[in-house]
Amino acid sequence: MKHSSPKFQLFLFTAALFCFVGLSAQKPVVKIKNGLISGYKSGDIAVFKGIPFAEPPAGNLRWKAPQPKSDWNGTLDCISFSASPVQNKPVPFMMWTEEFITPPEKLSEDCLYLNVWTPSKSSGDKLPVFVWIYGGGFSSGSAACAIYDGEEMAKKGIIFVSINYRVGVLGFLAHPELSKESTSGTSGNYGLLDQVEALKWVRDNISSFGGDPGKVTIAGQSAGSMSVWAMIVSPLTKGLFRAAIPQSGGITTNLLGKSYEAAEARGAEFMKNAKAADISELRKVPAEELFKISSGNGAGGGLSFAPVFDGYVLPKDVLQAFKDGAFNNVSVLAGWVTGDGNMSFGQKQVPEKYRQDAIEKYGDNAEKFLKLFPGSTAEEVSSSSSRLTLLNFAAMADYTWAGSTKSPLYVYEFSHVPVDKPGFPNYGAFHTSEVPFALNNLHTWNRPWRDTDLAVEKTMNAYWVNFVKTGNPNGAGLPEWRTYVRSSGDIMEIGDQSKMIPGLYKNEFELLEKVNSVKK
Repeated sequence: MKHSSPKFQLFLFTAALFCFVGLSAQKPVVKIKNGLISGYKSGDIAVFKGIPFAEPPAGNLRWKAPQPKSDWNGTLDCISFSASPVQNKPVPFMMWTEEFITPPEKLSEDCLYLNVWTPSKSSGDKLPVFVWIYGGGFSSGSAACAIYDGEEMAKKGIIFVSINYRVGVLGFLAHPELSKESTSGTSGNYGLLDQVEALKWVRDNISSFGGDPGKVTIAGQSAGSMSVWAMIVSPLTKGLFRAAIPQSGGITTNLLGKSYEAAEARGAEFMKNAKAADISELRKVPAEELFKISSGNGAGGGLSFAPVFDGYVLPKDVLQAFKDGAFNNVSVLAGWVTGDGNMSFGQKQVPEKYRQDAIEKYGDNAEKFLKLFPGSTAEEVSSSSSRLTLLNFAAMADYTWAGSTKSPLYVYEFSHVPVDKPGFPNYGAFHTSEVPFALNNLHTWNRPWRDTDLAVEKTMNAYWVNFVKTGNPNGAGLPEWRTYVRSSGDIMEIGDQSKMIPGLYKNEFELLEKVNSVKK
């Protein structure tokens, strides 16, 4: 048998021993595919920050699929976060204080790095792996945000990995020239391709940190949740993970409300705004200037960029892919926050206009719609609009998935209101507020936490840890979490007292699915 010689067996033993000693050392050293890396110890956890998983996507590699990282000589120090992806200047706003925001220093196109927290003492431990994908509307975000720290999850026997990906115009510009030069014949989903490349890195390297590449769970919130759904439905990710946790965000409809061809036209408009003759010239424009232009502060008006249904990274029609079973049939734990309904920042409608729009939009279903989403008063309009936004933004993807998958699905609604911060408005259970609870990271969020908050954190984190380890969130001392099926519609409310709620939004789900199918 090939490679069965005593010398080769000795080599394998030595390599395994090296990894064992490396992870146990005060300055841990690990051999990965590209070379040696060193990290640091935080208690019993070995931490490696700023590990490159692809070549810097700058210069001629701007707006190209991530390229495999070249090998290096010697030992690469991986003891601090890399630069975050270029984006507009990160500034706290509304409820999102600095703990939720990309560190302002530094930002760079050279951003394709990831971070690993591992409790393993040996490469043979085969621990479960949790990969975190950040949110930020696909226009901002970073793995270095305080609330994404991986140490507490690692203390629970899980290897925690957080990844960077390109955002905004650098991550999602589609253009006919870019499509023509690409081997896939498409363009625009570079940020998603970064995520795919990071998952391939995990597959190829995580065993060196004591992880099992067959026990990977991906998770993310908001745009990170949409990214998780993208990874679930992408034909490029087969076999890269066994479970997924999308939190507050679906990707069953085009985020830009445009076709792929329209996305390319949007890219052509952006090039015109940037006063560039072709892609070669556009690649020479400083990254910061590109973001200035895309936000409307430079030449031309603002243009947003997000994933596109290109038929390569993503199916042209995600809903049809769900129906056809064209996806990674993995176990899913999914849900939303009650405050997700406040993600609609449009103008508030008056009751008369609300009713008129409902009749025009829903036709024969308008009467039933107005019973479920009444709007006779301004207060009713506000409440119904918020609930409708929550369902369309975050929940309908979960309901649609339930009608397609054969794997277990667990659905939650997070309703807990974090303690007030003195002198700061109370935004309730706001969008993103559940993340520190799920990751056991309230200590990274500067608030005077109560016993109630800490109890919710303990419960929610236990569910997440159990799911990552076994594909089932249930465990000793926790309220039973039943799988979600459409007929009963059982959803776990994670709040001051976590409990199952039968049939939550069941009628609303059924109506919205019917309306969407009629529109198609």
